[in-house]
Amino acid sequence: MSAAAPGIGLAEVRALEERYLMRTYKRGAVDFVRGEGPLLWDADGKEYLDFLTGISVCSLGHCHPAVVAAVREQSARLMHVSNLFYTEPMARLAQRLSQSSLGGRVFFSNSGTEANECAIKVARKHAHGRGIAAPEIVSFEGDFHGRSYGALAATPSLARNESLGPMLPGFHAVPRNDAAALRAAVGANTAAVLIEPIQGEAGIRPISDEALLAARQACDEVGALLILDEIQTGIGRTGSLWAYEQTPVRPDVLTSAKALGNGVPIGACVTGPAAADVLGPGDHGSTFAGGPVATSAALAVLDVVDDPLLLRSVRELGAELRDGLAALDGVAEVRGRGLMVGIGLDEGTDAAVVGADLLERGLIVNVPAPSTLRLLPPLLIDSSHLERAVGLIGESLLGLAAT
Repeated sequence: MSAAAPGIGLAEVRALEERYLMRTYKRGAVDFVRGEGPLLWDADGKEYLDFLTGISVCSLGHCHPAVVAAVREQSARLMHVSNLFYTEPMARLAQRLSQSSLGGRVFFSNSGTEANECAIKVARKHAHGRGIAAPEIVSFEGDFHGRSYGALAATPSLARNESLGPMLPGFHAVPRNDAAALRAAVGANTAAVLIEPIQGEAGIRPISDEALLAARQACDEVGALLILDEIQTGIGRTGSLWAYEQTPVRPDVLTSAKALGNGVPIGACVTGPAAADVLGPGDHGSTFAGGPVATSAALAVLDVVDDPLLLRSVRELGAELRDGLAALDGVAEVRGRGLMVGIGLDEGTDAAVVGADLLERGLIVNVPAPSTLRLLPPLLIDSSHLERAVGLIGESLLGLAAT
């Protein structure tokens, strides 16, 4: 009997999790069973406003009709044949991603981590083609690129876990937004600079235009690739289809995942023309990646998101949300762009306590750091949802301050 079947309560689900799942996650004490738009319901019928969306995955909300229809139709017709053959949804999605961004070629993956692994391979092979025997990749402190070994090595905070070592060599990190340190770190052996335009797991911390320009210029000077990890920032999250469109730089490679499938696992590594032909037959592959169901879902997502009116709404709603949060007692700082928002709480406020209290009140947020709340609401919300969320956060902060 599945966890979603009638009669299975939270206690039994938790007991099964405790016994059979590896203990790699600390889970909130909720068993979600249904979602629609910005709302979720648990097994007891309690309603929640979701301002996390599966960590920026369900950006169109839960069970968006167009995505559900695309998955249902494609899965009834053909689910999988492998990359040894053609499928139309895969080819059409590659065209759409390329034409909406860098104009080169696309490699499909099943996750953001895998998309970054592909980008790392592209960078290393590109560097070997320039005669570099030991390619190096530079990232910022605070970046998060994934948990497989290449992406892990490029994620400074996780790469320090000696119990998982030794790490893949050739990765270097410099302080976030330190343009001078980045320029100094890029040299003759640099294959790429790999950074997030807005750091998500670090608490929604935008990279400055100065630092992005330094990265672009340093790469150009030595022939390295600039790779932007848009796994969390892409697909409309910041109010443009790609976050880099609101910056002064254009990358050579970008990676995407999360919201690309709105809950269906899919990732993509997209190159510009200069890196389009670096990988050849046998250099990379994936059994499930680019399958017809996932690519059909992603095409449906792009049909909704790649709309100037929607993207303008994301920018406007994001400004409204940030203004409302900044006016609350207990909020020290509000960071972000579009509907990608980080809340820095007053000194001494435990964000984990606030996050748990908000879950009890029916608002789902994330706590990426001890003094930070992260908000990643659906792109299709309206002002009433913002008012409800801001009100709940204000009530929580006031209530906790009074205790």
